[in-house]
Amino acid sequence: MTPPPARYATVATPPGPFTVVITDGPDDRGVVLASGWTDDVAHLLAVVHRSLRPTWVEHSAELPVLDAVEAFFAGEMAAIDAVPVRQRSGPFLEDAWDVLRTVPPGEPDTYASFAARCGRPTAVRAAANACARNAAALFVPCHRVLGSSGGLGGFRWGTAVKRQLLDHEARHAPVAAA
Repeated sequence: MTPPPARYATVATPPGPFTVVITDGPDDRGVVLASGWTDDVAHLLAVVHRSLRPTWVEHSAELPVLDAVEAFFAGEMAAIDAVPVRQRSGPFLEDAWDVLRTVPPGEPDTYASFAARCGRPTAVRAAANACARNAAALFVPCHRVLGSSGGLGGFRWGTAVKRQLLDHEARHAPVAAA
């Protein structure tokens, strides 16, 4: 079965241009296949699983999903939570990507703690691999996972972008009730 065509758009964000590739979904927002801090859609298509990779993409002046991105950068941390994402891999990675979406903004996790959240506390490298292979940056917030020593670790879009995201979330995250 041939994947459906996709659309993409780029929006300016504080860390730089942010591009989102979407395909048809249950509502007019579409489903995110890939996203990240680039204006080169080919860079994003390369990380989409081959079974989901569209045969062609077209530029769109606007996509409704960009409203969630702009709201996030305006301080509404929950704006990205309900954006549908479609990624494909093995069971552990797919589960890990779902778990990543539960890491609260302003409360970064370590790779070890993230592995435990995924139900495999000794699978720290596999947890780090889930972050590295995440194609839907921001919507699947792998930037919220840090090294065990508290260091930034890696990030496909660069540690400077990761630091900006973490700082932004720390400033705008909801305060937990005591």
